[in-house]
Amino acid sequence: MHLRAPAGILVIRMPRRARRRVPAALAIAALLSGIAALPGVADAAGATAAATPSITGAPAAERSASVATDGRVPVVDPTPTADPARAAEYWLDQYGIRSAWQTTRGKGTTIAVIDTGIGRGPVEFSGAVVGGTDFSGVGASDGRQPVGAVDANHGSWVASLAAARGTGPDTGMIGVAPEASLLSISIGFGATSSVPFVQQVADAMRWAVDHGADVINLSFTTNTLTWDRAWDDAFLYAFDHDVVVVVAAGNKGSGTDEVGAPATIPGVLTVGGVGRTEVASEEASTQGITIGISAPSEQLLGVSSDGQLVQWNGTSGAAPIVAGIAALVRAAHPDLDSNNVINRIIRTARPAAGATSVPDEKYGYGLVDANAAVTGSVASVDANPMGNLHEWVRLFRRADASPAPAPSSSAFVVPDLPEADRPDARSPLLPSTDTLLYGSVPLAAGTLAAILVALGVTAAARRIRSERAPRPSSRPSKEFPHL
Repeated sequence: MHLRAPAGILVIRMPRRARRRVPAALAIAALLSGIAALPGVADAAGATAAATPSITGAPAAERSASVATDGRVPVVDPTPTADPARAAEYWLDQYGIRSAWQTTRGKGTTIAVIDTGIGRGPVEFSGAVVGGTDFSGVGASDGRQPVGAVDANHGSWVASLAAARGTGPDTGMIGVAPEASLLSISIGFGATSSVPFVQQVADAMRWAVDHGADVINLSFTTNTLTWDRAWDDAFLYAFDHDVVVVVAAGNKGSGTDEVGAPATIPGVLTVGGVGRTEVASEEASTQGITIGISAPSEQLLGVSSDGQLVQWNGTSGAAPIVAGIAALVRAAHPDLDSNNVINRIIRTARPAAGATSVPDEKYGYGLVDANAAVTGSVASVDANPMGNLHEWVRLFRRADASPAPAPSSSAFVVPDLPEADRPDARSPLLPSTDTLLYGSVPLAAGTLAAILVALGVTAAARRIRSERAPRPSSRPSKEFPHL
């Protein structure tokens, strides 16, 4: 298939780097939600199952790098001496990230990016990726070969927002936690892989936990509220091993009006998206009661697998910003468990002007504030404020949640039962007391009485007849004189 460069991606010219064109977002699988949110980009087609995933972010439409897109703040600072990538990362100052760096940059923490793989080439990832693997069956063993035809760059975009190193001390795109380590775990969306998507994610979650992840980022949605039972154990495995799981809420622009799994799983930190003016994004976000926090999801930057910078939209980008902040919190407070890391992030959030309640279906607990989450004073909690998956499983997976009875160490002797009261064993043809008293005797008496009455009546009748009959003459008959 011939790919053209165009309106789907903005290529930013960088110093010392040849300009190369990046593929536009073309139609791929039916639920590639971020792509459908953008003007001029075809909706995806061909989903075959409810669990078919969709990425939750995609490149934004092409626009000038030096002209403001909303009339307020330019996408890239036009000052010739300013680094265009750093200048475009408005979230670094607007959401307290640069201030949080005065305390920590995430050193000693590890973020697992379960996505389409982190490219090997970009200098922004040099020294950042410390391990990886592939569960799609079509990627590289280290998870660094991008998986997919069009969405192959998605994993690199996500990873660059979380922990990109930049191209120099003050140049190139830098991530929220630029000293955190990355795990590149590649999976395939839609028809990219023959391995069931549910199984890919479950295996990837366990691998991430077993290889030291402190934070797991999931920038995709299935557009369904429920999830496969295989995810119960996989997410419980992460929670039980003290891992923070950050999930994108999805995008309205792709038809995701409400959050879908895995963003509906109790215990995950679900991230909604806002624009430059901190208003919930109409295209690059969604709504739902499971949203915990909001972060930028419009006019984001991403490093593609070939090193090119793109501008893109979607909660796929909001999630790794929060994942990076979670890494900053864990680095600054290594004694905190995952429940308290999440609690710090939501309790230190700035109020959202458009919110009608706390939490709100669009904003969750508010707008993420990295510096407040790192330095603020927050009371500790004993439970995950985003819910308890163990309790959910107990209530809704009763058959699976009931523990099997433990075998006894010794045999249990059942005492003999008392003898049952049984009638005497006799022939059923012989009469019993009841049958004699209430059956045979009355029947016999009645029969005898009837016979006697019949005999009396018969005798009386004969007597009457005999009295009425004429008596014969005593004189001899003329005809028979001798008789």
